[in-house]
Order: sequence, then structure tokens, then C-alpha cells
Amino acid sequence: MVSVGYTLMSEQAGPKQLVDHAIRAEAAGFDQLVMSDHYYPWLDSQGHSPYAWSVLGAVAHATSRAQLMSFVTCPIRRYHPAVVAQKASTIGALSDGRFTLGLGAGENLNEHVVGSWPHVQQRHEMFEEALQIIRPLLNGETLTFSGNHFDVPDAYVWDRPERPVPMAIAASGRQSATLAAEYGSGIISTEPDRHIIEMYDDAGGAGQPRYGQVAICYGPDEAECRKIVHDQFRWFGMGWKVNADLPGPESFAAATQFVREEDVAEGISCGPDVDVHVEAFRTFVDAGFTHVAIIQVGGESQPMFLDWAQDQLLPRLREL
Repeated sequence: MVSVGYTLMSEQAGPKQLVDHAIRAEAAGFDQLVMSDHYYPWLDSQGHSPYAWSVLGAVAHATSRAQLMSFVTCPIRRYHPAVVAQKASTIGALSDGRFTLGLGAGENLNEHVVGSWPHVQQRHEMFEEALQIIRPLLNGETLTFSGNHFDVPDAYVWDRPERPVPMAIAASGRQSATLAAEYGSGIISTEPDRHIIEMYDDAGGAGQPRYGQVAICYGPDEAECRKIVHDQFRWFGMGWKVNADLPGPESFAAATQFVREEDVAEGISCGPDVDVHVEAFRTFVDAGFTHVAIIQVGGESQPMFLDWAQDQLLPRLREL
């Protein structure tokens, strides 16, 4: 049975709202709570971006059953990788071992607040060094590291869960899928791409969790849902190569100014029909994903969505 997750999307809700949504989602029956880690929203209309790790700490304390995950954290600019290992272990301890550290190479949108955004080749080099730092620290090792991009003269993480926090790594191609297999214990992708899974398996990741994420917009009025999706999520289809390099919400607004409502609605299921949302989720299941988290687009609609999901959506997804 596929693990069904709920996305705490920090770009569309404030910190107290996110904790409340987490409590409601666990009570509704979701298996996992995944949280985005942003400094900016993608578009001004989303309107939020609290510090994810403070919220994760509160969620870890306020919940008791659901698995938790960062989806995803970039450990190469805004955060030093040694600090990522420390805070991931702290969330792991607070949650009694329910936390998985999701890592990715990041976006300019969130990382340029501490300096210039490196070239993609440099980012890949930095990311691999970060993984070489984080993994041994999560495992309780004392680390001394000297690389081309990071130095760790002496580090040890004192508070850790009984079992080391597992790492899952975002992948978009063969190079990142190979990194995920070498350093992590799971792969992350926001596209239902079977080829990514096959590359991960070929690189040694067979049998490990595969984490996906699907955006939907449930509501009683399909036309209103389409407007919400266009207003807040029209950046979604531009792809990683574009999304990784644009520097701010105004850039995403400019880049998507000619995206039509119908263009967005083709890629994100909208409205009250549970069947269309089940089919959107099924694309990840059919591609071989073991864990799929749902984004409900629209910050104000979360309580309504969670009630509906408990009564109608989750029972259907359990049948897949």
C-alpha cells in the first residue's frame, strides 16, 4: 500500500496555520506530513514563507503518529551542511524517530538571500560535498572535513534519535539519481517519471522508498479552483531548470504572465470530482512511487480539504 502524505506548504500558510493543518491531517488519517523549506513564496499571491524548521519542531511536538519530512532542504548556501545535520537530528529526536531529511540542490529563489547563486556545475559539486558531511554526522560520527567548497574542522551532533535520521535525495536525472542511491536511503521526485525510478534502481537504490508529490485543488466549484491554481501555481509547469534559477516572486510572475488558466488546469486536477484527483495520484503509483504527498493548492481551503479527504479521498487512495 502506498503511503499517502499531506504537504505543509509554507508558501501558502503562516506558522500557526501550518501546525493546525498538521494536527488535522494526522487526525484525518494521512500517513506522512512533508514540509517545503522556502525563504520566499513562488508568487506574491501565495503570501507566506515562515521558517520551516521552527514549524517542523512544533509539528513534531504536536503530532504522534505521522511520519515527517523536509521536502526539500537545500544544504549548500542558506544552511551549512553541518548545521543541517544538527537540526535534522533534533527534529528526529523531538519526533521519536519519525523524521526523514529530504535534500535537494535548491533554487535561487531561496538561497540568494545569503549571496550569489552558483553555476549549476558548482552547485552539484557543493551538493555532493554536503552529503559527505551530513551523512556521517547523522550517524553519530565525529567529523573533520576539508573540501573545495566546505570545511568542517571538528563537528559532532550530540542529540540524535535512537536510529539515525534517514536521508532522501531529490533527483531529476541520472547524475542526481546516482547520488541518491550512493548517499541516501530514498529518492524524491515531483514528476511521475518511471525512468528516474529505473535509474535510481540501476544505481543501487532498489528496494528503497520513492517519494513523490502531486498538486491538486479540491473545491465545490471547478471554475473557482482553476482560478486559484492559475493565480498561485502557474509556475508549476516550468520545470526544474527554470525554477532553479529565477531569483524572486517578481521573476516568476514575469515568466508566467502568458500562462493561461487552461494550461495550468491541464496539469493540476481541479474541482469536486474525487475520481480526477485519484487519477492524478495514481500516475505516481503507476510510476513506482511508494510515498506520495498531496499539495492542496490554496491556503484558505485546507480545513475543507482535510475534512473531504478523510471522508472521500483517503478511502479511495487506500484501494490503489
